[in-house]
Amino acid sequence: MSATTSSGGRQLAGIALFAVAVACVPLVTTSGVALNFVMMALYATLIAQAWNILGGFGGQFSFGHALFFGTGAYIQAIAQLQGGINPWVALPLAVAGAAAVGLFVGALSFRYGLKGSYFALVTLAFAEVFRIMAVSVSFTGGGVGLMVPLRESAANMQFASRGGYLWLVLAFVVAALLVTWWLRNGRFGAYLQAVRDNEDAARAVGVNPFRIKLAAIGLSAAFMGAAGAFYVQVFQYIDPSIAYGSVTSVEALVAAIVGGMGTLWGPVLGAVVLHVLSDLTRNLFGELPGINMVIYGVVLVLIVIFLPRGIAGIGQSVRQLWSAQGTKGKNHE
Repeated sequence: MSATTSSGGRQLAGIALFAVAVACVPLVTTSGVALNFVMMALYATLIAQAWNILGGFGGQFSFGHALFFGTGAYIQAIAQLQGGINPWVALPLAVAGAAAVGLFVGALSFRYGLKGSYFALVTLAFAEVFRIMAVSVSFTGGGVGLMVPLRESAANMQFASRGGYLWLVLAFVVAALLVTWWLRNGRFGAYLQAVRDNEDAARAVGVNPFRIKLAAIGLSAAFMGAAGAFYVQVFQYIDPSIAYGSVTSVEALVAAIVGGMGTLWGPVLGAVVLHVLSDLTRNLFGELPGINMVIYGVVLVLIVIFLPRGIAGIGQSVRQLWSAQGTKGKNHE
């Protein structure tokens, strides 16, 4: 058995253990506070993993991932309210709609070679355009937004306790982890990372950068759409500022960068750390407007300066520092 195969097997085992451990939380405690904390940490993990697929593995930094989140959220809400569609049926529509928007934005951006700061600004611009459109049209509820009525039953994707929602978002997170595992161990992931590192070199060996990046943004957008649909079911409300505002985009990219881009568990670690900081900040300062964004900014700067590989890369950073110190000592001798 090769080292790569062995590593991939351990990663799958880790995902299975993670899924079982988290799934048992509602069986161990009925505390609404504890269940809500785990549920929201998983939600933050989901959007971080979604961003990580495109930003971490594909190297395409998006500042407007709320575009896909909001699209999924609005499709879910509109399908239920105006189409009379069952939420479980609306969910794949929301995911597919978000993926379609991702493919559209990707086709426009990648066809003309936009990357780096240009691609980041394009995604931010599209998110703002969609926000303005959501405010301006009637079927989105305009600036007032849409409220999903309470119909508490599993058939309506509305659960009596936070445990049901926890299991639902856990299923999304496990799916995202499996896709990330595939990216780390599969051929498509190797192509995507080759395009991230050097598009010209990847093209020279027969890889089509346009198609690879387009598939990556479609996957990433699909998971953000799932997060948007989940948000609507939990909070039963969505408006343009929530759907397409900058908070969701910032939370997704900061969690992925803090935890470690292009890694399996980095977004999980980053999401948990930021969620803990968010709760501590709320307890210390109350609902002070914008304080979360300030904390996220400070954490991001510190991580970039001291841990450029993120929390997941601490071990590698320490080993390299130790090795550098050892080499420096030998040179002095």
